Amino acid sequence: MRIILYTGKGGVGKTSVAAATALQCAERGQRTVVVSTDIAHSLADSFDLTLAPEPVQVASNLWAQETDVYFNVARYYGIIQTWMRTLFAWHGLDDVMAEELAVLPGMDELASLLWIAEHHDSGKYDTIIVDCAPTGETLRLLAVPDSARWWLDKILPIQRRLTQMAAPVVRRLTGMPVPSNAVFDAGEELFRQLDRMHTLLSNPNLTTVRLVVNAEKMVIKEAQRTYTYLNLYGYAVDLIVCNRLLPDEADGAYFATWRDQQARYWELIEESFTPLPIYRAPYFEQEVVGMPMLRRLGQAIYGDADPSSFFYRGRAYEVRRDGDGYRLELVLPFVTKAEVDMKRRGDELLLQAGAYRRTLVLPRVLAAYEIHSASMADGKLSIAFGGKPNGRA
Repeated sequence: MRIILYTGKGGVGKTSVAAATALQCAERGQRTVVVSTDIAHSLADSFDLTLAPEPVQVASNLWAQETDVYFNVARYYGIIQTWMRTLFAWHGLDDVMAEELAVLPGMDELASLLWIAEHHDSGKYDTIIVDCAPTGETLRLLAVPDSARWWLDKILPIQRRLTQMAAPVVRRLTGMPVPSNAVFDAGEELFRQLDRMHTLLSNPNLTTVRLVVNAEKMVIKEAQRTYTYLNLYGYAVDLIVCNRLLPDEADGAYFATWRDQQARYWELIEESFTPLPIYRAPYFEQEVVGMPMLRRLGQAIYGDADPSSFFYRGRAYEVRRDGDGYRLELVLPFVTKAEVDMKRRGDELLLQAGAYRRTLVLPRVLAAYEIHSASMADGKLSIAFGGKPNGRA
């Protein structure tokens, strides 16, 4: 089983690359499904076929799926949505408005990602390719399971007890719909599904993320930030695909400046993402639509290589013995020491890099020690743990 996520700045061609990769995998005999989690779907356009909210077979060994917000929400979120719709209607909103407001922001994208776990657990597929939303949305969604785990462990049990105690009084005095045990059970199940998804996506022996870039300054800068935050959240990146490079036959004065610019930015891409491998894809003479063009794109990127291979293996963080204590090293490329904020709370380490935060649950061996120091060098945050373990003589 293999799960591969493609993301990148909007407009770089990640959907085409994801579809081409899926076709290459299928033609190598792998049962492959490619799923679009982007609200602005273009996967059907890439295949030049009609797709549906559930997988549709589009070729031998190949299925494709464009998830639908209302289909997904009803599937994963139905009981909670029904209660919220009732609550909004009680407030006097009409049925249409109550229906719309019952879909919380981000819930549609999250429900789309839950398909990944479902496809994995079904055993129907060998390879799952995910055409993710543009970078910012993807990073926001990948951070959700950490928050979900916190709600599941610390908030939901309290809310359930308080609701059980107050529900009879609230219903008698106001008539307001109060969430039942079924609603709380559905919420807990949803959070468990998110946690299951996180377990699959953060397993470097199963899942990797691939960044699609163009040889343009703004695209490269966003890809650098994305790479930093993927490491912050513990997701493995195994490949950079540089798409739409002008081929050698694109000569003449019109293309000279453009080719010189791409050559300069290609060097920046190599400098920025080494030791990750960087694969090229040319700017074709026609748009990449339909099976023949997707096949050409896939062959241009991967050649004879298996697209489902692990092209790079590296750990986002590691723990090692350091004298009488331990040292945790977290890869955070393209970040300065001034941009990193760190706080300790029991067995949790709260890290903030720029606008993104992550709560890292410390391994048991580290949770028992105090933080002695922290430093930033060569794209790594190094945290020293030492002294006598907490609570020990």
